[in-house]
Amino acid sequence: MITYMDIFNREKNVEDLEVYTGVGDVNEQLARYGVKFGIYKNNEFKEQLFPFDMIPRVIDGEEFRYLEKGLKQRVKALNLFIDDIYGEKHIIKDKVIPEEFIYAGSGYLSQCEGIKPPKGVYSHISGIDLVQSKDGIWYVLEDNLRIPSGASYPMIARGISRRSAPNLFAGKHIEDNRNYAQLLRKTMDHVNIGGHTVILSPGRYNAAYFEHSYLAEKTGAHLVTGKELIVENDKLYFIDYSGRKERVGAVYRRISDEYLDPMNFNKESVIGIPHIFDIYRKGNVALINAPGNGVADDKGIYYFVPKMIKYYLGEEAVLNNAPTFLPYYEKDMKYVMDNFDDLVIKDVAEAGGYGVVFGNKLSSEEKVRFKEMLKNEPRRFIAQNVIDFIDIDIMDNGKLLPRKADLRAFVLMAEEPMVWKSGLTRFSRNPDSFIVNSSQGGGFKDTWVLSQ
Repeated sequence: MITYMDIFNREKNVEDLEVYTGVGDVNEQLARYGVKFGIYKNNEFKEQLFPFDMIPRVIDGEEFRYLEKGLKQRVKALNLFIDDIYGEKHIIKDKVIPEEFIYAGSGYLSQCEGIKPPKGVYSHISGIDLVQSKDGIWYVLEDNLRIPSGASYPMIARGISRRSAPNLFAGKHIEDNRNYAQLLRKTMDHVNIGGHTVILSPGRYNAAYFEHSYLAEKTGAHLVTGKELIVENDKLYFIDYSGRKERVGAVYRRISDEYLDPMNFNKESVIGIPHIFDIYRKGNVALINAPGNGVADDKGIYYFVPKMIKYYLGEEAVLNNAPTFLPYYEKDMKYVMDNFDDLVIKDVAEAGGYGVVFGNKLSSEEKVRFKEMLKNEPRRFIAQNVIDFIDIDIMDNGKLLPRKADLRAFVLMAEEPMVWKSGLTRFSRNPDSFIVNSSQGGGFKDTWVLSQ
């Protein structure tokens, strides 16, 4: 495992660290650019900055190649799984995964049965969350296959840092992370069935609106809301500023499945496009990511991913899952009850750091109630051993302080999976917390992948 100090010491440029931490205020520039995320709290929408720490996470080339191999393998298997579940269902017939476990998940959409997306790609953009334990082993914590976000933040932070401290990057052999837009454009063009490519946003009050607009600018795609798209004669059209209709061939949608089409999903949705799912079913538009992907990134299904890799690819998983237990199984339920204080319990339907309970943090009464809930709703939860993952230094008021950090790696799928040689490193600002999500007050770092 390599750190930023190894880089500066090896290059004999320790003074660069002082220059980097002392030059300008990158967070002030990020605020000027509008780099924010929004959260809904107490029925109110609030925008806040996503705090950036200037000390980078460093991953050496050999270690990243190992991650790259495992990430490509994992995303291939997950795509095959989604195709199988909405198709022939071999993995169910062969009893690798219980049938009721699939259909009881909130991410399964019966409307997607029998649909083959353009080029057979379901998860065009995958965000795989990893942590590294203190013994150097990487673990996958979560697969995000619906609407993974976050790539824009390290992109713009790297750009501002280059301008603020141009000498910082000289001679460090760091992979350039500015190619994410090119990878994304290649991914979108691969499945475009003919016409414009658009990024569909719910609008400026969405939590990730900055990212929607930034990626549209960098890829050359149109940034649109549902009001600017219309389905006519089994085709999708973009209505430009003059009222002219232009054919759309691919939609990178940043709208959840349930709000995508009020004629097929939530009837009360005012941000979706009526009948877009109907023409998607007919192959007349590509939707990125495909609806129904939630069947594969359910936290309960996560337990089975190593088995998927073996089943579909005939390979052992390169990357480890965190040791995980399913209360759905009697043996695992007993283990969870006997070792409750040593486990973290996660609600499979929650995200963003919500629905996470550490057994040793509950009172005696809370434990009794929670265990009873586990017994009554075993499909709702998974339990995992708490991984003591590494601390990474952050700069706080001029002091170096260790904080827990994860890594969201981005895998994009065109002809073959492509792993972006960067990533979103998120850290907890609370010294006693393992929760790194932005919605829980976390910050982010640049991720340096070394080319040598």
